[in-house]
Amino acid sequence: MAKDPKNNNRIVADNRKARYNYEILDTYEAGIALTGTEVKSLREGKATIGESYAGPSGEEFFLFNAYIPEYLQANRFNHETKRPRRLLLHKRQINKLLGATQREGFTVIPLKIYFNDRGRAKVELGLGRGKKLHDKRESERERDWSREKARLMRDKG
Repeated sequence: MAKDPKNNNRIVADNRKARYNYEILDTYEAGIALTGTEVKSLREGKATIGESYAGPSGEEFFLFNAYIPEYLQANRFNHETKRPRRLLLHKRQINKLLGATQREGFTVIPLKIYFNDRGRAKVELGLGRGKKLHDKRESERERDWSREKARLMRDKG
């Protein structure tokens, strides 16, 4: 498990392609309603959120298609690996996300799952719009140029 350099969060799962495929406009922090075996499995750091997404179901938001593997020592008390998990958000945040997804065509993407400094499992959600192919090429070009610029600055002293 990696540590986030900005704060003391232990990152469990990271969606690295999300910023490449989507233009992230706003981020939210949400808690997750988990069972005991899911928390233990997350602490082992083997979860993946590459294909997952967040969406409404009635009056609540859920995290769909996130893979948290079974905890091997749990035997028959294990959890389902890809079940929908309820996200813990304030009512105002839920209403804002609902409005953005229904009216304006935005998507809610989970960016990372981590444990905060109090040991609580959290999800960082990004509100974004899908990039077109030319936008992806542009971001790749900018990334390559910044890498090349850093090499040049390092070589010149």
